[in-house]
Order: sequence, then structure tokens, then C-alpha cells
Amino acid sequence: MKIERVLKKSELFSGLSDTAEKKLEAAGRIVKAPQGMMIFLEGEKGSLFYLLMEGSVRLFKSAPDGREITLKLMSPGEIFGEVILFEQDRYPASATAVSDSSLFAIDRASFNTLLDGQDFRTEFISIIMKKQRYLVERILYLTALDVEERFFRFLLEHYGRKEAYEIPISKKDLASAIGTIPETLSRLIQRLSKRNIIRWEGSRLELADGFWEAQEYD
Repeated sequence: MKIERVLKKSELFSGLSDTAEKKLEAAGRIVKAPQGMMIFLEGEKGSLFYLLMEGSVRLFKSAPDGREITLKLMSPGEIFGEVILFEQDRYPASATAVSDSSLFAIDRASFNTLLDGQDFRTEFISIIMKKQRYLVERILYLTALDVEERFFRFLLEHYGRKEAYEIPISKKDLASAIGTIPETLSRLIQRLSKRNIIRWEGSRLELADGFWEAQEYD
């Protein structure tokens, strides 16, 4: 996928003029991240932030008990690692490629030069505010919904309404993404399977006929 197309669809850069877009392209570079590659580690010092062009990236933190807590599964057009621009020079979370991915990497010094333009700076501040609102909504999501509802909402948000899915992430990562532990997710899958609501073999997940029609999920 061409960088121009991703930039125009991204949250941060979609409103840029053609001139500004070309300056941004010149300031960054494309990086290939094969499945399983660690892009950066929590606490690691860095100067790059990223725009996901293709593939999927998981952001996660390490809990005191050793568990990995997924913060978000990134989709093409989203940025991550941008905290190193202003707040600190170390990444507060880790990022790894869930599938073969293509990234547009931008250096902090180069981007700060672009921020000298007022219009560019205003737009960037706007997207940071949007990400803060996402984190607030995430907290409400985890506290207000039970695990089963979070599971089905995850399917809706990431894959849409289907009768069958190919799930590209492990059950461990899925558990983290919906704010639970693998053991709890396993028990949920067992309950749903016994009720003939789902059938999960390998990476293929099938739902009972007419499941979505009977639900009230938005």
C-alpha cells in the first residue's frame, strides 16, 4: 500500500495539504516488521514514532505479576509510540507485530521541525486529545461490561458481524485485549461452546446461526 493513501486515511494526517504531506513523507521511512517482531520494548529509549500502513500491531504493558496486558490492537492508519515526542524519551509500553506489517517511521527531530508550522501543530494536538478520550472510554469499557459482552464486542469492533471468523491472534492476546486473563477466557469459551453459541477450532471461530440478529450490541 502506498504511503500517500495511508496518510490520507490516518487520524493524524488526513487533513494535510499535498505540500505538507510530501514534507512528511520526506521526513520518514518505511520499515518492515515481520510477524512476531518486537518493534520497541517498554522502558526502551527511542526517538521514533510510527504510523501503521499494513498489518496489525499489539501494544501491551507488563504487569507486576508477569502478565502482558494488551492496551490496543492497532489497525492501518493509526499511530503509536508518539509519547516520545513530548513527554519522555522512553516508550511506556511495548509494541509487537501480530502479523507481517509495514510501518512508516518518523524521527522525533524531523517531526519537531514540521511542528514549527501552526496548522500542522494544531492538527497533531487534536489527535492526541482523541487518543486520550479513547483511554477514558477504555476504562469505562472494562469496568462496565462483563467478559462475555466484551468478547462479542471485540469481534464486532475488529471483524464485523459474521457467522465465522479467522482469528489471527492467540487466545492469550485476545484475553488481554478484552481485559481478562487466559484462564477466564478459556472458561468463557467452554461455557459458550456447551451452550452451542460458538465453535472454535484452531483459528476458526463459528457462531450459531442467527446469533447476531438476536443481540443488541451496537
